[in-house]
Amino acid sequence: MKVIGKCLIVLLFVVSCKKKVMEVERSEVIEKEPIISIKSQKEKLIKDGFKVFDYVDEKTKDTVIMQQYFMVFLKKGENRSQAEEEAKRLQNLHLMHLEKMYDLGYADLSGPMGDDGELRGVTIYNTPNLEMADSLANSDPMVKAGRLKIEIHPWWAAKGYGLR
Repeated sequence: MKVIGKCLIVLLFVVSCKKKVMEVERSEVIEKEPIISIKSQKEKLIKDGFKVFDYVDEKTKDTVIMQQYFMVFLKKGENRSQAEEEAKRLQNLHLMHLEKMYDLGYADLSGPMGDDGELRGVTIYNTPNLEMADSLANSDPMVKAGRLKIEIHPWWAAKGYGLR
């Protein structure tokens, strides 16, 4: 019986050590991800046609890249007379379009407004120019059907910062 108890203790020790080694290996992998310099980030954005500028944050002394995005306001369109079933179908296609834009990297943020006003939603497009954002926003099935219309404005934001 003593032999079995000792074997169990050794086995538990080995499993415990293996788990700790695996955790260390995982954290090392995370730490080894390449860090892209501000300079190379900015160069790539410019090469890809984006408008950018940078500044040094007074508090942190970090260089911050500002990038131009395009804020698309989705407003009530002129044709909102679709039957309920058609409106639901268009809404599903609209959501699929926004998901596709996000998956392709063209839209960074989308969402509906919280009231039932003229302004129905906002999407922030991550494109190098207004023409591309306009084209993508106008390819939305709700916009094509006239249920929504768009209004676009250039918008600047710090690269890599998120909502909180």
